[in-house]
Amino acid sequence: MTRSNRGLTICIRLLWLWRKALLLLLLLPNFCSTQTVIKNLPGFSGDLPFELETGYVGVGNKDELQLFYYFTESERSPENDPLLLWITGGPRCSAFSGLVYEIGPIAFSFTRITKDPVELVLNPYSWTKLANIIFLDAPAGTGFSYSTTTDGYNTSDTIHAKRASEFLRKWLSTHRKFLANPLYISGDSYSGKIVPIIVQEIVNGIEAGTEPPLNLKGYVIGDPVTNEKEDLNSRIEFAHRMALISNRMYESTKKNCKGEYVDVDPNNQLCLNNLQSFKECTSRLDDSHILAPACVPRINHNEQTTFGWDWDSVDDNFLSFPFPESLCRADRLRYSVVWANDMEVRKALNIREGTKGEWVRCNRTTPYIKDVQRAVEYHRNLSQKSLRAFVYSGDHDLSVPYVSTEAWIESLSLPIDDDWKPWFSNNQVAGYTVRYSNGDYHLTYATIKGGGHTAPEFNPRECFDMIKRWLEHSPL
Repeated sequence: MTRSNRGLTICIRLLWLWRKALLLLLLLPNFCSTQTVIKNLPGFSGDLPFELETGYVGVGNKDELQLFYYFTESERSPENDPLLLWITGGPRCSAFSGLVYEIGPIAFSFTRITKDPVELVLNPYSWTKLANIIFLDAPAGTGFSYSTTTDGYNTSDTIHAKRASEFLRKWLSTHRKFLANPLYISGDSYSGKIVPIIVQEIVNGIEAGTEPPLNLKGYVIGDPVTNEKEDLNSRIEFAHRMALISNRMYESTKKNCKGEYVDVDPNNQLCLNNLQSFKECTSRLDDSHILAPACVPRINHNEQTTFGWDWDSVDDNFLSFPFPESLCRADRLRYSVVWANDMEVRKALNIREGTKGEWVRCNRTTPYIKDVQRAVEYHRNLSQKSLRAFVYSGDHDLSVPYVSTEAWIESLSLPIDDDWKPWFSNNQVAGYTVRYSNGDYHLTYATIKGGGHTAPEFNPRECFDMIKRWLEHSPL
């Protein structure tokens, strides 16, 4: 072969390789992903003793939704321990709440909110001692997540779940060493509605052969919103059980309202009178935990309900702060607002400049459509799959009472595998549990004695023991 022919052959070969590489590039998922390993955080003394990564993953048709996340590797065995995706409720409340108030490795010291920067300490009962956890700010507009288009902020229950599922697939495409880890989708409060939809999305993808293959094992939901109307209706019965209203008041309300406490006939004055009495008995309680000290918020008539104040909708920025003596829950939540709006914090987290104005713990301004009224049917569908489900309720939660949670679980008509019994932490009764099975589907339900709406926030040790045993497939 002459030198010129050999050169032509090489050129043709290089052209063929170039075209093949271009084709492969076009076939790859179109997304933008950035990530940064964080060694230090303002307010925390010294280097972080755990692996923390923050970043963005683009989702949507043209990656217009840039979803921000915090990822903490397991402090035990990252290569073997489960991977949890955690979504905080709201909807549109930042996953930073889960990270710093509930199950993450750091917490505020709650000493001086005026200290610069606000002080962080280690959480001895962090679930990251057991699992790798992605804390996701979703949907766009939540926490540090944003959209490059106005339309990207329009979302709903189903869109939220679809985008979270897309996020997870793309995140695992760049973190492939976690593909083999057992995967659990988790969250609490309003995410009790979103998590089963995400799980259904993932199951559909697995059955369709979507890449990458996800090693989905189940889901975890705490104090979960499932059917908002039924959850609200159950507050009357819960209040009676907890002696917040008298037996006489309960029987009168049940009779006059005929069991309907949300969509009340405006002409039914007897029922309205009963509900007003109920409101007088409960409106000055913290719905998230009836024994917790309650702040008195400014009156916002748009946020009041038949049942009193909706504490999940409290705007953390307008609450007065009587520091440091009175630390009601709303006071504690303000620490996150101060910390996350510190410019040094944003630099440390590698937040993209110009993408977010003031950080709020819960975004109440972008459009959100609640297009799934009842999540029970998702649970019913999933109960036909090979999955593990864990549902827990703080038994002092007035926001989403255990009464309604137990009711929808019972409506699934699953065979009982192990009936109601106490479970223990530190040699004390920590709650009660029951386990159901349907072939390869297993659902464990547990109450946390003295627990509130975000149970790990109020009972960290008990919840740590609880999730540790469940993740390790041990009896509670």
